[in-house]
Amino acid sequence: MEPFRLVCTLAILVLEMVAEPRPVMSDADVQKCKFRSLYNFGDSNSDTGGISAALSEVTEPNGETFFGHPAGRFCDGRLLIDFLVETLKLPYLSPYLDSIGTNFKHGANFATGGSSIRPGGYSPFHLGIQIAQFIRFKARITSLYESGNSQALFKNNLPRPEDFSRALYTFDMGQNDLAYGFQLTTEQQVINSIPDILTQFSQALHELYKEGARFFWVHNTGPIGCLPYSVIYNSKPRNKDKNGCVKSQNKVAQEFNKQLKDKISQLSRELHHSTFTYVDVYSAKYHLISTANTQGNIIL
Repeated sequence: MEPFRLVCTLAILVLEMVAEPRPVMSDADVQKCKFRSLYNFGDSNSDTGGISAALSEVTEPNGETFFGHPAGRFCDGRLLIDFLVETLKLPYLSPYLDSIGTNFKHGANFATGGSSIRPGGYSPFHLGIQIAQFIRFKARITSLYESGNSQALFKNNLPRPEDFSRALYTFDMGQNDLAYGFQLTTEQQVINSIPDILTQFSQALHELYKEGARFFWVHNTGPIGCLPYSVIYNSKPRNKDKNGCVKSQNKVAQEFNKQLKDKISQLSRELHHSTFTYVDVYSAKYHLISTANTQGNIIL
């Protein structure tokens, strides 16, 4: 297997995130990692206001511990994407679907709560739609720039066309494909659906590559069997692990992640001059769940 090439050493200590592999990088290497912008695709794990702008507001108590008010996040504080842009010294990402107070100079967030990789499911904004939105966004930016009539606007609120190839493209999606499958089909059928899910994911990254994307940062899916609704609606004790999580659902998530990792390795070979980072969010989240009683009260 071709080793993954690490985009940059990012100090996301909150969840002790682990990128694979972890080559030693010098300070000089890290200094070279200066992305002008970041474009994110995903679901509620990285939605910074898209679903609030498009469908219905994410209300209190979301946002209460950090922002002091609802901030479009399905979280009482910041999301991983917020820590990521902080580490890169970029401002918080404006949701692409929000027309009020948006600033896309340093990127845009196409993630919306409930989204999946495949069409159908909980949200109309599946990955294919998010990619189409990005392509339209990029084309509109290029057109405006070439018209020569919007220089002040570009300086303050929009990226330059050449910035797209220097941007970081991040992905946090797949959880809802599994969750929707668990709700309507059997666990074996969900396992059988994984290759098709990842084929569509691969097609989306190929499209972005054609648009000039070169730097990809991909989160695997978390331990879905540990989510509250999974635990509540799966009451059989023999299907629970030592932390109370649904073992069978976590096993499916692990299989999804195994195949995702293989797909990323394949993409790294197919898309020449690209750089991929695969981030093991599953292990980081499960570690927090396993050691929750030692964590104290954490405010993010």
